[in-house]
Amino acid sequence: MNTPFYVAPEQVMKDRADYARKGIARGRSLIAFRFDNGIAICAENTTPTLRKVSEIYDRMAFAGVGKYIEFDQLRIAGVRHADLKGYAFSRGDVDARSLANQYAQILGQIFTHEMKPLEVEILVAEIGSDTGRNDQLFHILYDGTVMHEDMSVVIGGETEPIAERFGTLNEVVELDQGLKRAVAALSGPDRVLNPNELEVAVLERGIGRRAFRRLENAEVTTLLAA
Repeated sequence: MNTPFYVAPEQVMKDRADYARKGIARGRSLIAFRFDNGIAICAENTTPTLRKVSEIYDRMAFAGVGKYIEFDQLRIAGVRHADLKGYAFSRGDVDARSLANQYAQILGQIFTHEMKPLEVEILVAEIGSDTGRNDQLFHILYDGTVMHEDMSVVIGGETEPIAERFGTLNEVVELDQGLKRAVAALSGPDRVLNPNELEVAVLERGIGRRAFRRLENAEVTTLLAA
């Protein structure tokens, strides 16, 4: 009888992690940051028909990088989870923390038990109803690891150089200031990103129950020129 081929569990996990990271790195990055009236998400996206940033629920947004079809399936699952929870209990019971934990379970289960991990990193953002004290950013990795970010986060692509160019936010900024920093960080020293190459959305206080709003090219142009 032939001896089964053996691979150490540590090597299997390492190979899966390397595979996922390589797939994510091939995608384009996005930056999320807190500003004085909410949370903004700025992504490099040259395809107008595919959305990397979307609304999940009243005061929550979803963003993904990596393989589009995989993180879009996660987005749909998140919308269904939030809708069912809001219907079964109340809209106030739907929060980013529980949704991030749900995503972590899905990604962790696939990473551990499936042959191929999902080549995605995702972000779940939520704004508080009154002030920025309850604003939250949850960064979920391909293996289900959840990181709670404070002021800003860069995911996907060349994360380290982009994060270095963006710098650290020690306090909330105005939207135009944060957006200029984000676009400069995504562009780098060798190119310029135009508004039609960007996807920008905000979770903004004071615009009604549904806080999610996409910024059109004209508004992005105005903010970058301010």
